[in-house]
Amino acid sequence: MTALQPLHTLLEQIGIERDAALATHQRLLLAQRGAQQQAEQLTAYRREYAQRFGGQFQRAGAVELMQCYQGFMARLDEAVVQQQHIATQAESRTDAARAELVQAEQRVAAVTKLIERRSAEAVQMQSRREQKETDELAARGAWLRNATTAAFGAC
Repeated sequence: MTALQPLHTLLEQIGIERDAALATHQRLLLAQRGAQQQAEQLTAYRREYAQRFGGQFQRAGAVELMQCYQGFMARLDEAVVQQQHIATQAESRTDAARAELVQAEQRVAAVTKLIERRSAEAVQMQSRREQKETDELAARGAWLRNATTAAFGAC
């Protein structure tokens, strides 16, 4: 097991968490868009309905028909307000999921950076070890040559 293996395992785990956060964010974003679109459609329908039938009651007409119209408009107003509330809640959930996704991405980036740094340190330490071995080998060779020259020079 290498020294970086625990970090790679951690990276894999937080990558899975990030992917889950991304999927949640995407799902909530679609739900938010759907809720917002439905709120817009309800508002447009209410506006069209008011334009279409609102003018009919300016002239003398049946009181019961006017009451039905007013009752329907009140229920439609309630539906619009409720759907806008649902859209607002969906937006809040999407914002929270986006914040969680950003945090997950930051954790992945931090661990990736740590792995890169530790890998670079390991390469540098290995390079230093090799340089030290090379220096020691060169020093031994020089010592051996000096010792050989001294031994043969004395003869």
